[in-house]
Amino acid sequence: MKKNLLALAVLCALTSGAAFAQQASAEGPWLVRVRAVNLDSADKDSTGLGLSINNKTIPEVDISYFFTPNIAAELILTYPQKHDVRSAALGGKIGTLKHLPPTLLAQYHFTNFGGFKPYVGAGVNYTRFSSVNLPLGATVDKNSWGPALQVGVDIPLTKQLSLNFDIKKVYIKTDVNVPGVTSGKFKVDPLLVGVGLGYRF
Repeated sequence: MKKNLLALAVLCALTSGAAFAQQASAEGPWLVRVRAVNLDSADKDSTGLGLSINNKTIPEVDISYFFTPNIAAELILTYPQKHDVRSAALGGKIGTLKHLPPTLLAQYHFTNFGGFKPYVGAGVNYTRFSSVNLPLGATVDKNSWGPALQVGVDIPLTKQLSLNFDIKKVYIKTDVNVPGVTSGKFKVDPLLVGVGLGYRF
């Protein structure tokens, strides 16, 4: 009896492994998406200057690898984005800066919704501020680490091509120092709403 149960367990394991390998092979473990993303900054400022940056639409490329049909990792990339920096206290635009925000997420993809493939993700964002051009000798901390949350859906158009809708909340902050005037934190914390196309291979 024990031998029969052991043989059955081995057979089930082999069958499951073969089925997953066949599915992974059919779909391919890689998914590359190109998105247009609207960046809407939260603009939370503790310096007293009423700092904000402009919202804008940015291009985004992400690369996902599927470890199983449900579990994937996604790396999100763009090029350094230039923003105007405004101050409510100083009456408008006071300078510019760039930020580069690569993000790495672990995802769970739901596979029981027919033609819709929703997913959720959580991970970490690293942002590098550069080309800071601010008055009065103001400086910002050039490195930011923070969490990132995500929800989205892929809608298959063909066997390999899909339409993608994606929403992310990314927590980005930096220390701002204006010598002899003020210092504090500026939190960008953007909401990112994107639409694009994905290619699975």
